[in-house]
Amino acid sequence: MLRVSNPVTVWKTMSPIRRQEALTFYLWISPWLVGFIIWQLWPLLESLWLAFSNYRILNVPQFVGLANIEKLINDADFWQSLRVTLGYVIGVVPIGSAIALTAAMALAQKLQGVNFWRTIYFLPSIVSGVAAAVMWWYVFNPDTGLINTALAALGINGPGWLSDPYWALPSVIIVGWWSGIGGQVVIYLAGLKGIPQSLYESAEIDGADGWAKFRNITLPMLSPTIYFNMVVGIIGAFQVFDVAFSITEGGPNKATQVYIYNVYQEAFLNQNMGYASLLSWVLFIMILILTLIVTAISRSRVYYESEVEG
Repeated sequence: MLRVSNPVTVWKTMSPIRRQEALTFYLWISPWLVGFIIWQLWPLLESLWLAFSNYRILNVPQFVGLANIEKLINDADFWQSLRVTLGYVIGVVPIGSAIALTAAMALAQKLQGVNFWRTIYFLPSIVSGVAAAVMWWYVFNPDTGLINTALAALGINGPGWLSDPYWALPSVIIVGWWSGIGGQVVIYLAGLKGIPQSLYESAEIDGADGWAKFRNITLPMLSPTIYFNMVVGIIGAFQVFDVAFSITEGGPNKATQVYIYNVYQEAFLNQNMGYASLLSWVLFIMILILTLIVTAISRSRVYYESEVEG
């Protein structure tokens, strides 16, 4: 049975030197601790209270119980934003991770000028979301955009992209690939460098081809890195906002009304902070559940070097 010690009793049994060390420790962490309580913990708890309240910024919050949850269940914008966000997550995370892995394997080769291409791949990761959105708005322009101009040269009539309800979300997904692949490539490169070359040499002696080495060596040894990129990618994709807001503002017929954009509308346009707080907590719960599911699946599919050696 786990026994929890009384802090007062522990303090009394400590030597003067240990007490001084403890006081020094808490003194040094007190700025961070105070900042965490004031700027993170308290707003977090306050938002939980507001999730069950009717609060319109200038008015005093009024507790309404489960009324906000009932509104959420019947809110068409909530379900639309959830569908759009799930489509964005499915389009960006697995496909983007596969593209990043392919690029990382190419950049891991000892080729001339490879450092230049590594820099080129990473540059989109440091471009702000709004700047990237403006650039891609010109690229997707149906009349003078780069893509439709290239398609017209091939005799193909390009779509309206951002103005087309069927192509608006795929356009945002393409921007997500462009801006998110660079960071994943760097992480995959680090993972690839950590795979012992002796494994590939042994496989070559046994007559394994490139696909066999990738399936039986690269993927298992790289599985912790893939797991990390997938979890971080899911968390980031669920919180996408700047690109969808900057180039489509929810898109034609709400085709790109992602979840955070819906939260933004409720909080700052409709000034319904209580309902927006509930939406934020629902997003947190969804991300938590998906992360736990991915973690549970990874237990039987992620292989760590220490486990393999053991």
